[in-house]
Amino acid sequence: MKTTLLLTILSLCGALGDVCLAKGMKQVGALPTLRPGALLVFGSKMARNGTIQLALLCMITTFLTFVVVLSWADLSFIVPATSLHVVLATLGAKWLLQEHINRLRWCGTILIGLGVALLALP
Repeated sequence: MKTTLLLTILSLCGALGDVCLAKGMKQVGALPTLRPGALLVFGSKMARNGTIQLALLCMITTFLTFVVVLSWADLSFIVPATSLHVVLATLGAKWLLQEHINRLRWCGTILIGLGVALLALP
């Protein structure tokens, strides 16, 4: 039960972190050049962006949850099970970011979801 709960938290936080990071980076804009001054300005913009801060918090939560789950479950189960966050991130990209997702990507996402479902079988 505790593994299932933490895998759920891990997948939700991972997906939310990915979606928030994508949204935040679109708000900040593209990096114009790799000059040190431009990198400093870009880093400053990222650090002040609330959406990126939320993404960072979600990613830290994901990492810490992953470490805790690894302390009592097998890596060969945990890593494939965390792939559910890919499915959730794709849904978040569609609904929250209004991205167009083509059929090939939907097929890949469905295959990942089916693989995670197979892992859940006893």
